Amino acid sequence: MTAITARDLKKSYGNVEALNGLSIDVEEGESFCLLGPNGAGKSTTIGILTGSIEPTAGSATVMRVDTIKDPMGVKKMIGIVPEMEYPPSFLTVKEYLDMVCSIRRVPDPEPKIKRWIEFFDLGKKEDVLCKDLSKGTKKKVMISAALVHSPKLLFLDEPFLDLDPVVQRNLREYLLSYVKEGGTIFLSTHILEIAEKLCTRVGILYNGRLIACDDISVLKRSQESLEDVFMRLVAEEA
Repeated sequence: MTAITARDLKKSYGNVEALNGLSIDVEEGESFCLLGPNGAGKSTTIGILTGSIEPTAGSATVMRVDTIKDPMGVKKMIGIVPEMEYPPSFLTVKEYLDMVCSIRRVPDPEPKIKRWIEFFDLGKKEDVLCKDLSKGTKKKVMISAALVHSPKLLFLDEPFLDLDPVVQRNLREYLLSYVKEGGTIFLSTHILEIAEKLCTRVGILYNGRLIACDDISVLKRSQESLEDVFMRLVAEEA
């Protein structure tokens, strides 16, 4: 069953076209990656699909809910890790996760919060104000908030930035098991190695246009790496 459907999505900011005619489908239980250089339109795409940005034209549904007509309905069902968003500076780590669970009406929240505090080794930080955390720790808190309510669909915008290699690996292994158990991931990144290890299908976005979308194995030619594929396709568009 299709988890995400986008048809001819366009988004303009004044005379600048951030997204130009994007159409895509992501199936339930799939780990899909949207690749592209900075400014390609990846964050705009995730913003539209999560109901945070209204497109200039086109339509999108997430778990069969219209992202334009019912953005809050979409947000209730998903977990989101935005690229440039941090937890509220005036709350401690524990207070923020408590607030997220309260807003999302998570039943029996304490063991769920404890799970992610332990996963990300946040035990010594849970009573620290978020404003006093490092960038990497703030990212851990944001990922915890996206996972604490056990969503079936995750939107992850550059989730591995600011994380150390050990945490990156642990998170990647968790996400692989999450998909294996039926979860769906829509990942945006420019880190090709992570995309290749985590996803089976990729879309390549360049200057707001989807220039390729297929299984990684199909996009590759003979001994090409995903980096080779990416550079070849972008060069063809330049």
